[in-house]
Amino acid sequence: MFQRIMVAIDPTPARHSALRMAHGLARLSGAQVHVVHVATSAVTYNTVLPLEDDDEAKAILAEALAGFREDGIEADGALATGLVQQVPDTIAEEAEKFGADLLVLSPHHRNSLAALFNPRVSDAIAHRVDIAVLLAPEDAEADAG
Repeated sequence: MFQRIMVAIDPTPARHSALRMAHGLARLSGAQVHVVHVATSAVTYNTVLPLEDDDEAKAILAEALAGFREDGIEADGALATGLVQQVPDTIAEEAEKFGADLLVLSPHHRNSLAALFNPRVSDAIAHRVDIAVLLAPEDAEADAG
């Protein structure tokens, strides 16, 4: 079974399904959990624009860690920053540093044309890591509540 689970989250409601899945697996296996959140920025002309407020990013990470720790699951976290295009590499590097044997992600659903010009982060990460990658399905009912 998995012993070192890393879960990568973003600010969207889809993160909740990834966190629930990682939580359940960690509880069953006694695994240690490492939560990573990459606060992204975009470049417009010669300006770097943060897409997420630093306080919001810290709050998202803290909320995720609290959920694991409340149930006695050993968990730590990392807040990284980077450009949108750097997210897959940043997550892959974090997984390697942590020594993860499972990476849990929440996929973002887009139409085929959008995916052609801008591959999904989950696809890019899956091609960069040599560990199991679990895409947590979005749960509209649970994420809405």
